[in-house]
Amino acid sequence: MNKSYLMVPGDKQELIEKISELTAAYYVINLENGVHDKNNARKQVYKYINKSSNKDKIIVRVNSLETCGKKDIKLINMVRPLAICLSKIKNVQDIKIALELIHKDIDVHLCIETSQSLQSLITFGIHERVTTVYLEISDVLESLYLPQTILTVNNPSIDYILGKFLVDSKSANLNPVSFAFKDYNDTEKFTLWCNKVHNMGFISKACICPSQVKIANNLFIINSVEMIDARNIVKLYEKNMRNGIVGFSDLKYGYIDEPAYKNAKLTLSKI
Repeated sequence: MNKSYLMVPGDKQELIEKISELTAAYYVINLENGVHDKNNARKQVYKYINKSSNKDKIIVRVNSLETCGKKDIKLINMVRPLAICLSKIKNVQDIKIALELIHKDIDVHLCIETSQSLQSLITFGIHERVTTVYLEISDVLESLYLPQTILTVNNPSIDYILGKFLVDSKSANLNPVSFAFKDYNDTEKFTLWCNKVHNMGFISKACICPSQVKIANNLFIINSVEMIDARNIVKLYEKNMRNGIVGFSDLKYGYIDEPAYKNAKLTLSKI
């Protein structure tokens, strides 16, 4: 199960070096947002990944292809992290260009930062290497000329954006990562957001500090009762299916049919 993606600034060597001590599922090292000396950051990230034993947990967010993204990709290709995350994606053509540039052994992740990319998201699952998308909700709001003040837990416009991002990602066979909550001191509100998006169906949350990672890891988890129930439903269905029965009643679980079986399998796949 994916749980937490910790965002790490690419120009903060002391933070990058701490990655091996942390407990996030994945680490997104950022060469774009807030990074002033991009040449130095690029070399620094290259050196870290080259010596790292956690390459399968590291994603590098590069600059847009229109700026210095191609330079980022050329160097990062040499050290083979799990994935390269593309910024400022607008359409499928941008992804096709990136797939040509990024080494075939490296997955491709995408940042959804504008209303245009959100609208086109359902078309983005064009290759098996394109696996994951991140919602940059503040940027999306800005592109829609909506104020940041509407970013509250119960705002219907935010519910729509989150729902569209989730459903379109899933429809395109992509893993959606919910947005990063930027007030790292407000763990109570971060927990509220985690509960909200988890209840919506998200299994991944972007984090900006270790305390958020801990909360996300604890909340984005299948509890033991759910796991046992799912395993029992799978066993019961497969046992009956061998006898040609694909719908039946059970005293504990009620009516079990193919949709119930598939849902149980989905639950087990999240462990």
